[in-house]
Amino acid sequence: MNKIITIGREFGSGGRELGRRLARELGFDYYDKEILTEISKHTSLSEEYVQRVVESQPHQLFPITTGRSFLYVDTQPLQQAGAVFLAQQEIIREMADRSSCVIVGRCADHILRDRKPFRIFVYADMASRIARCRSRAPEGENLTDKEYKQQIQQVDKARARYYDFYTDMKWGDKLNYELCINTTNQDIPTLVPYLAKMFM
Repeated sequence: MNKIITIGREFGSGGRELGRRLARELGFDYYDKEILTEISKHTSLSEEYVQRVVESQPHQLFPITTGRSFLYVDTQPLQQAGAVFLAQQEIIREMADRSSCVIVGRCADHILRDRKPFRIFVYADMASRIARCRSRAPEGENLTDKEYKQQIQQVDKARARYYDFYTDMKWGDKLNYELCINTTNQDIPTLVPYLAKMFM
């Protein structure tokens, strides 16, 4: 039986780095953006478009009305969002069947719930997240702390909406995870070997 670790994370908390390093430490496969590439192949949609779909607010599933009149709603984006999520489910299940792995985001904890993955959520205080974002910013990006905070909050809200919509659970709720890790002032390369011992 393959071991599966899923990682949810606040933006800027270092969850992606933690997942990548944990997979390397354990000799597990690691999946993150690779999932977007596979979805693109399955749906014939561009990878950039797929990324926008999975990072945007889900569309309403019901008709919008004003008074007694129905408003016209373009259903194509909704259909594409549904196709992307179905492809994502299929791909994540295939990856979990293939080998022991660490999967970051993409509602993997919910999609693989029947396989009892070990679910981790990574978080940190805002100052630590801003500092991490600044340290990884591309050359020439000079955002203020306020601008970084707004960006972080926007990404977190989008992740929460997406997760809550597709899973009927609350993103970041400690009851949905086996382990919540606070990376505030923590050195992730130092932390990972201790974490890996849980799975050896």
